[in-house]
Amino acid sequence: MHFYRPLGTISALTFDLDDTLYDNVPVITRTEQEAFAFVRNFHPLLNALEIDEFHRVRQALRHAEPEIYHDVTEWRRRAVERAMLDAGLSEEEASAGADAAMANFASWRSRIEVPQETHDTLKVLANKWPLVAITNGNADPHLFGLGEYFQFVLRAGPHGRSKPYSDMYHLAAEKLHIRPAEILHVGDDLTTDVAGAIRSGAQACWINLREASLMRATDSRLLPHLEISRLASLTALL
Repeated sequence: MHFYRPLGTISALTFDLDDTLYDNVPVITRTEQEAFAFVRNFHPLLNALEIDEFHRVRQALRHAEPEIYHDVTEWRRRAVERAMLDAGLSEEEASAGADAAMANFASWRSRIEVPQETHDTLKVLANKWPLVAITNGNADPHLFGLGEYFQFVLRAGPHGRSKPYSDMYHLAAEKLHIRPAEILHVGDDLTTDVAGAIRSGAQACWINLREASLMRATDSRLLPHLEISRLASLTALL
């Protein structure tokens, strides 16, 4: 555990989900593969759809509606619907197909193996502080065994713009009835989690799981309050 700034009062902890509480790389790789296979097999007109073409549809949608990236779930649903329409499906078929594809995506997205250390650490921390999940993604902690530790979950899109914007940090403080400065946010990303939290007036803990160097990282903009290499180190704050 390394300290770079003095810690102030901590009245609550907020957590990023993906790659902070579990390894998300194999999860999202498998999910993307299964989700695309589902779309291709949904209707004969989609059998020839290529992944590069689908990515072009996604990027065209973002170009037309720049703010849609804040809600990755809606962005994906709209892209699937657009790809189905482009392939020749009717509006009704495309709408139903997009909903079915998102249900399939959610099923695979929630097949996450959470380390026991994560369960043990969150359980201990939740006995002292309210815990909140703040995510730019679409993983649902209640579907893979982490929901019981959090007072609530905030997701980019439904609950504001994605990190590093301040929307969800400030909403968390508002819902907890505390000042942003009393929140310690824990996350793996130096931009969205560390810089985002500090610019929002919160405290930041960088979990460095890949032995990166803070002084050489290209995305290091603001120093966190502390750096840890494993989640269990947070219990030292008790």
